[in-house]
Amino acid sequence: MTQDESLFAIAVPLAARMRPRYLNEIVGQEHLLRPGSPLLQLANRVTTAKLASTTSLLLWGPPGTGKTTLAQVIARESGRKFVELSAITAGVKDVREVMLAARKERDAYGTGTLLFLDEIHRFSKAQQDALLPGVEAGWVVLIAATTENPSFSVIAPLLSRSLLLTLESLSDQNVKDLIERALSDSRGLDGEFVIDEKNLNQLVALAQGDARRALTVLEAAAGNARMAQAAETDSPTRITREAIEAALDRSLVRYDRDGDQHYDIISAFIKSVRGSDADAAIHWLARMIEGGEEPRFIARRLMILAAEDIGLADPQALTLAVSAFEMVQQIGMPEGRIPLAEATIYLALAPKSNSAYNAINSAIQDVRDGVQPPVPKPMRSSNYAAAKSRGNGVGYLYPHDDSKAVVHQSYVSGEPASKNYYQPKDVGLERELGERWARLRAIIRGIKGAK
Repeated sequence: MTQDESLFAIAVPLAARMRPRYLNEIVGQEHLLRPGSPLLQLANRVTTAKLASTTSLLLWGPPGTGKTTLAQVIARESGRKFVELSAITAGVKDVREVMLAARKERDAYGTGTLLFLDEIHRFSKAQQDALLPGVEAGWVVLIAATTENPSFSVIAPLLSRSLLLTLESLSDQNVKDLIERALSDSRGLDGEFVIDEKNLNQLVALAQGDARRALTVLEAAAGNARMAQAAETDSPTRITREAIEAALDRSLVRYDRDGDQHYDIISAFIKSVRGSDADAAIHWLARMIEGGEEPRFIARRLMILAAEDIGLADPQALTLAVSAFEMVQQIGMPEGRIPLAEATIYLALAPKSNSAYNAINSAIQDVRDGVQPPVPKPMRSSNYAAAKSRGNGVGYLYPHDDSKAVVHQSYVSGEPASKNYYQPKDVGLERELGERWARLRAIIRGIKGAK
């Protein structure tokens, strides 16, 4: 090996150097590694084909939880050939070629193949269909990884032929163990760096249960610490808070704009505003902003929320939300975070009412159920020559002719005439609107004693 080749060998990222080689090196996922589990059965090296497990697996879990590692370790320990395809680069032709090669090697040499598919949720239906013959016939053991719910992204025939295993984010202790192992292991930093408990805990918190993130930040922080060291010493280099902070970047924030994180965090954001918790709402807003979420998407959600959850309890909330959207659209980011935060806090603290939302939903359901009486003749248009001869508009009472500008009159007939679609809540401005509607409704519907 030349000097340049050895330098490039050393330059392999820390996360790759520390990747577990055997099952006993894997940290976390204890629930999937119990005796007799499908993973252990697949990893078992057997000499008789009849005893070999051919169960295909779907591994679903957040980034950095060990999906790729598990597949590689299982292939190594079971003696299978490891083949990896990515949805980003592989097509139907690639899938079929792997299947045919696996079949030939099995028949000719008795060699098993483990096919690992990363990001299977990005595979098209045609690509997934191409997997079925090989999986069904046992030409390959398929281990597919996804960060999205497979129920929505994997075709039913493939789901039915595979076991779904859910991986969990690593615990803080798991991440701590990984960092300490990387600091001391000869494959890692080999004892050249030390870190105190407080800064170690900061690294653990930043990782958010993601092993790859933990080791990536650790490696960058170690590099920063080494550059900041005043002079060469024989003692280990100390990884400081400043070295860690210098290693941080927005990309470290866990937020998958196309996956479950996107939906989970926007859901938590909306529920926090609806629940009037301004602090929680601002936290989720910050998570979305730092994760690179489209700011206009956030602003649109705020407009919908203002109409649906605040409504007539504070109509000004909708105006503010629309203004925030327009401002974000005009000025962009990072300044757009300010009107988003203003609108978020105002909406969180505003009185809440979904009466308008309930009213329109109830009315729409009645219309869909066939409650569609004809328009009463007095309410029909009379703005054409033959209208009056047909009775259209005849008998209509013009409200402005009354001193109160409201009259006893039927604006709708049949079943809707007895419906109470709008049921105001006794909160905010709607308390006053509710009292006003009660008086108006009594006059319009001719309730005795109405004033």
